[in-house]
Amino acid sequence: MNTGLHRIELTGLTGLVKLAAPSGGSSGQPEPAAARTFRSGFVWLPAALMIGFGASMLLSEDASNPAESEPVQLATAVAPEPTLSPATSVAQDASLLNPATAPLAEIAPVDGLKISSQSWRRGGLGSKALVTFTLRNGNDYPVKDIEIFCSFARRDGSHLTDRKRMIHEIVNTRSRRTFARMHIGFVNVNADQAKCSLVTASRV
Repeated sequence: MNTGLHRIELTGLTGLVKLAAPSGGSSGQPEPAAARTFRSGFVWLPAALMIGFGASMLLSEDASNPAESEPVQLATAVAPEPTLSPATSVAQDASLLNPATAPLAEIAPVDGLKISSQSWRRGGLGSKALVTFTLRNGNDYPVKDIEIFCSFARRDGSHLTDRKRMIHEIVNTRSRRTFARMHIGFVNVNADQAKCSLVTASRV
């Protein structure tokens, strides 16, 4: 392929030389040095123009296409941070500075109850557990449906059995009430000790 291009260039250059030759060149007289210099410069001028044009085309293509190795920076969308209104921020600051303004957890009714004293004895043929205890209501409201849990053990403290009982009577606000010899359930004949606690209660 290079040979074909060189032939085309030589043919074109030969034609240009023939066109540039003066009409009196066939007379056989020697040409002056100035004419030969002008003819050689005229022959290389088109080749220089073609080379310059090709180089300018290559440079323009390189400028229009970015290099593959160059990193491309992508725009990253940043989500705005949520902002609090002045009223909300002031309320939060006030609750942190003054704990009394913070909402308090509601106290269960059973948490205001307390067994102040208790004892037990056997009933019937010795299989019934009769418990006597006093309830103290420290709530600002009366309570009812009080569930009591009693655990029985032997003399050495080893566990025997457990019994529950629901008390539907009402205990008034900030008052005490004694329940005497309440039947809790049947227990083992070896039971010697009993300890009762409160499980739940309802507000009236």
